[in-house]
Amino acid sequence: MDFLTNISPISCSLLVVLLPFLAFLYQAIVGRKARSGNVSLVAISLSAILSIYLFWNQSPIESNIEWFRIGVKRFFLGILLNNTTLLMQALVSIVALPVHIYSKAYMKGDSGIHRYWMYLSLFCFAMLGLVVSSNLLQLYIFWELVGFASYLLIGFWFTKESAAQANKKAFIINRIGDLGFLIGLAIVYAQFGTFNIVELFAVNGLAENWFSQVNSLSGTWLTVAGCAFFLGAMAKSAQFPLHVWLPDAMEGPTSVSSLIHAATMVAAGVFLLATVFPLFNETVLLIIAIIGTTTALLAAFFALTQNDIKKILAFSTISQLGFMVVGIGIGAWDAALFHLTTHAFFKCLLFLAAGAVIHEMAHFKHETNLDFDPQDINFMGGLKNYIPKTALLMGIASLALAGFPLTSGFLSKDALVISTFEWAVAKGGLYYAFPIILIAVSLMTSFYIGRLILKTFFGDFAFAKNLKAAKIHEASKTMIYPMAFLALFCLFIVFSWNPISYHLSWVLKEFNLTYTFEEIHSLHILIPVILTVGSLLMWWIGYQLYIQKKQQVKQNALFRFSFNQGYLNEFYAKTIIKPTLLLANFSYWFDRTIIDGLVDLLSKITVALSNLFAWVDKYIVDGIVNAFGSIAYGTGNLLRWVQNGRLQSYLGFAFTMVLLGLIYLIVI
Repeated sequence: MDFLTNISPISCSLLVVLLPFLAFLYQAIVGRKARSGNVSLVAISLSAILSIYLFWNQSPIESNIEWFRIGVKRFFLGILLNNTTLLMQALVSIVALPVHIYSKAYMKGDSGIHRYWMYLSLFCFAMLGLVVSSNLLQLYIFWELVGFASYLLIGFWFTKESAAQANKKAFIINRIGDLGFLIGLAIVYAQFGTFNIVELFAVNGLAENWFSQVNSLSGTWLTVAGCAFFLGAMAKSAQFPLHVWLPDAMEGPTSVSSLIHAATMVAAGVFLLATVFPLFNETVLLIIAIIGTTTALLAAFFALTQNDIKKILAFSTISQLGFMVVGIGIGAWDAALFHLTTHAFFKCLLFLAAGAVIHEMAHFKHETNLDFDPQDINFMGGLKNYIPKTALLMGIASLALAGFPLTSGFLSKDALVISTFEWAVAKGGLYYAFPIILIAVSLMTSFYIGRLILKTFFGDFAFAKNLKAAKIHEASKTMIYPMAFLALFCLFIVFSWNPISYHLSWVLKEFNLTYTFEEIHSLHILIPVILTVGSLLMWWIGYQLYIQKKQQVKQNALFRFSFNQGYLNEFYAKTIIKPTLLLANFSYWFDRTIIDGLVDLLSKITVALSNLFAWVDKYIVDGIVNAFGSIAYGTGNLLRWVQNGRLQSYLGFAFTMVLLGLIYLIVI
C-alpha cells in the first residue's frame, strides 16, 4: 500500500486503464501460446485493487494533455476522477474480476480461448477508458471501441450462423445510436467550442444557460442535442425500439453476457446520460422518461413467456435498464446510478449461474446423446437436487432482481419507484401513469424470475430416467467462488446498514443530489409493502402454474405476442430490412443492366467509331495524300523528261503547249 501512496491518483487511474490493454497486447502478440488467461486475470486483478484504492481515497481531480491541433483549436486527452467516474471504474473492474476467474473453468478447452482472453482484455480496457474520459470526444472514441470489442465477443463462435448474424445486428443497431452521439457532439462543440466535461457540465444550469459567447444557436438546438445524446444511449443501453440486438447477443459465451450485456457495456448509455444530464431540458427529460417506461414494460412483458434461460435474463436486463432511464428522466440520476451498481452484481451473478446450469445441461446432453436445447428451461426442473449451490446463489440474485427485502435490489428499486411516485405527485395528471407502470413491471419481474427459478430448480427433472447414463454435477470451485463473491453484493449490507432505507446508502450519499420534487414519507412504507406482497403473490401463482400445474397456460394471441417479442424483429424485417434488400437488389440490377449496359454500349460505339476513323484515315486521308504525292512524282518525272538538253524536245514541248492552249480557246 506504501507504493500506492507514492504515485499520483491520475497515474494510478491510468494504470487501471492500461493494465488490461497491456494484457490485450500480450495475448495478441503471443497468440495461441497464451491460452491460460493468467496475464489477463492478473491485469484485471491489479486494476480492481487500484480502482478500490482510488474510490475510497480520492477527491475530484482532472488532468489533461494536448493531443492535436486544428488551426487554433486544441484537443486534449485526459482523465477525470469524480464520484461518478470513480464509482464506474471500480464497478467495471470489480465485476470483471469474478468473470475472468469464472471464465477459466467455463471456457476451458475451447479452441479459440486465446482469442477470448484477447477480446475480453480489449473490452475491459475500452470500458475503463470510457468511464474516466475527461472530454466527450475521448469518451466517444472509447464508446466506439467498446462497441467493436462487443462485436468481437458476441461473434466469438463465428462459425455459428446465429452468432455471426447476432454480432452484425448488434454492430449495425449501435451505429444508429453512435450517429446520434456524434450529432450531439457536433452541436455542443459548435455552441461552446469545447468537449471538456467539467467546463460543459460543472454547472447544473447548462440547459437554462444555453447561449454562449462562442455561438448563438437557437434554443431548439438544445432539445436536438439532448435527443441526439439520448439516441446514443438508447442503442447502447438497449432502449425501445433499439433494444432488439440484446436478446440475440446472447449467442456469445455466457461469461461474456454476464460482463458485457448485464453489468458494463449496456450501462454505458446510462452513464452517458448521467454525465450530460445538465444538458437536458424538460422536453428531453420527458422523452427519456417515456422511452424508459415503455422499455421497462415491454421487456418485462416479453420475458414472461420466453423459454431460453439467457433470453429471459436478457429481457430482464432491458427492463431494468428502462428503470434506470426513467430515473434519469425524472431527475433522480443518482438513484439510476445506484440501481446500475446493484444491478451489475445481481445480474452478473444470474448470468454466471445460468452459465453453470447450461454447462451441466450441455454436458448431460453430450453424454446421453439426447436431442434438446440445453438453454430451454422446459427441459430442466428439479436441478436443486443436483446443483444446490448454484440454485442457492441464483436464488439470492433472483430475490435481488425482484427487489425483495434484505437485498441490494430492494434498496435501489425502491429508490427509483418511490422517486418516480414523488415526481408524479409533483407533476399531477397523466404523470401518475409512470409510477403505476413501474409497479406493474416490478410485479411482472417477480413473476418471470420466479418462473425461471421454479422451472429450472424445482419440480421433476425432465430427463430423470436418463440420469443413470449421465450425472449432473455441481459446478467447479473456479465457477462457484466467483458466484459466491457476487452473491455478497446482492445483500443490503454492502450498500446500506439499514435494510429498509435507501437514503442511507453510501452510493446516494456520495452524490448528495437535491431533487426538484418533495419527499413523501408515507410512500416509503406503502410502496415496499405493495412490491413485497405483490412479489409473494406472483411466486405463489407461478408455483400453482408450473409446479402444481393446476391450470394450463393458454397460448392465446397475447401469449404469442409476448413470446414473439412483439413481432418487432418481423416488423423491422418487413419495413426496413426487406425494403433495403430490395433497394440493394434493384441498385445491383440497375448497375449491372443499365449502367454497365450503357458503358458497354458506349465502349462498342467508341470501338466502331475508332475503326471507322482508322479506315477513313487509312483509305481516304492517306489515299488523298498518296494521290497528291503520286501526281507530284509523275509531274516531276514528266518535267524532268522535257528538260533533257535537246532543242527539238523543247520546241516540240512548246508547240504542244501552244496547240493545247489554242484547242482550249477554241472549245471554250
